[in-house]
Amino acid sequence: MAVEASVERLNARFAESDASEILRAALNAMPGRIAVVSSFGADSAVLLHLLSEIDRDVPVLMLETQMLFAETLDYQRDLSAHLGLRDVRLLTPISDVPEDLHLRDTSACCQLRKVEPLEKALAEFDGSITGRKRFQTGARAAMPVFETDYAGRVRVNPLASWSAQALVDHLDAHNLPRHPLVSKGYPSIGCAPCTRPASSEDPRAGRWANETREECGIHFGPDGRIIRGAA
Repeated sequence: MAVEASVERLNARFAESDASEILRAALNAMPGRIAVVSSFGADSAVLLHLLSEIDRDVPVLMLETQMLFAETLDYQRDLSAHLGLRDVRLLTPISDVPEDLHLRDTSACCQLRKVEPLEKALAEFDGSITGRKRFQTGARAAMPVFETDYAGRVRVNPLASWSAQALVDHLDAHNLPRHPLVSKGYPSIGCAPCTRPASSEDPRAGRWANETREECGIHFGPDGRIIRGAA
C-alpha cells in the first residue's frame, strides 16, 4: 500500500511534467535504488541521453539475450561511450535455453532470455525506469507515468506521452547516434530471429511478425496480466 500511495503522489505531482523533471523526481525518490532498463534499440538514445544529463552513474540494465543482432551490441558499446554511461550491465540468461526454443515457443524463449534475468537483476532495486511510450502498442495506450510493476516495485515511464516525431526531433536536435538497423528498415529492434523490417506506420509489426503478441513479457505479471498503476 505504501508503494501505491507513493505512486499516486508522484503521478499527482509529476504526470504532466517534462521527461527530465520526471527522471529527476524518480532518481530523488529512490536514490541508489533505481535502475534504467534499456534495449539499446531504435530510439533508446533519447532516454539514455536525458539520463546522462542528470546522472551517468545510474545503473542501466540491458538484456543480452545471446540472440541479439551484432549491430545492437556494437551500438550499445558506441552509445554508452558517447553518453559517458558508467554502469551498463548486460544481463544474460540464468537458465539453460535450448538453441531452437524460439522456433518452438517464442513466449518460453522470452521468459528464459528476458523475463527471468531481468527479474533477478531488479530484485536489488526498489524501482525501474523504462523508455516505453503510449503510442507503441494497444496495451500501453493508458500507461501512467508512474506505476507499480508485477512485483510491487515503482516503475517510471518518463517518455509515456512522447510521439514518434518527438523522438526523432530529440535525436536530431542532440545529434545522437542512431541504431544502424533503423536505416535498413527496422523501426523496432529485438532479438534477431524474431525481428523483421516493418513500416514506420506500424513500427512493432516486425516484432514476432507471425504472431499476435506485441510484448515480450518483461513488463507484465507472471500470468501475463497487464499491471496498471495508479493514475
